[in-house]
Amino acid sequence: MYALPAVALIILVEFVAIRFDDDDRERFSTEDTRANILTGLGALAISSVLRTAALVFYAWLYVYVAPFHLPADAWYTWVVLFIGVDLTIYCYHRMTHRIRLLWAGHQVHHSSQYLNVSVALRRKWAQWFEKLMWLPLPLMGVPPALVFTMHSLHLIYGLFAHTEKIGKLPRPIEAIFVTPSHHRVHHGSDAEYLDKNYGSMLIIWDRMFGTFQPELHRPTYGLTKQLTTHSIWRIQVHEFAQMFRDIRGASSWRDRAGYVFGPPGWKPSQARTGQVPERTAA
Repeated sequence: MYALPAVALIILVEFVAIRFDDDDRERFSTEDTRANILTGLGALAISSVLRTAALVFYAWLYVYVAPFHLPADAWYTWVVLFIGVDLTIYCYHRMTHRIRLLWAGHQVHHSSQYLNVSVALRRKWAQWFEKLMWLPLPLMGVPPALVFTMHSLHLIYGLFAHTEKIGKLPRPIEAIFVTPSHHRVHHGSDAEYLDKNYGSMLIIWDRMFGTFQPELHRPTYGLTKQLTTHSIWRIQVHEFAQMFRDIRGASSWRDRAGYVFGPPGWKPSQARTGQVPERTAA
């Protein structure tokens, strides 16, 4: 919340840079930016409530369950914190692309057909699972307040990654850190870009676990079945609505479970024949 004035300034500076560049003017939409900002404000309000509840729960785990406590002022605590938060985000982010129930919320962030700083604010309101992903860290003795502080820093870093105004950076930086080039790939709906580059601040996890993809061409942003609305409500609920329609039309409990816990685009016929599901969303 303290960063909001700086965020607004960064969005404004990028907006001016885009408006004065003839080649970029078609890569920006006032309606889309408005939806991004309103969605982000709603997500911030919901996150504030859920973070408070999660902080109380994690504090209890840290005090009464964790076998040891890492000192908040020790350098090694911050090393564990940085690596732990980054790896946790990678794992959870990858899950949101492979489990439809999680994807139904996460697709909000991918539904814009543009990529600019304001898209970083386009976040889901269905955040119930997101606050549970930090469970291992307080159990490892990391102070819960530090966990959420580090996550906030990751969100702020994400502003830097959501832009087309920064090209590829020097090779050592591209090798270790998530850059705008890497994250543009993540937002691409092109076949070669789907489900790639999940990293938050470090790209090394993608390189280690086989999900890295370099930027080969300008991505086609958005979903593979693009939304045609700027309604912030429809942006949030359309995939949940489709999931429930699929569940109602399913002929067995196995198929219903597949529509919820299978990957986006899961179909009963594909599951029975062993085919790889065709993705319906980026």
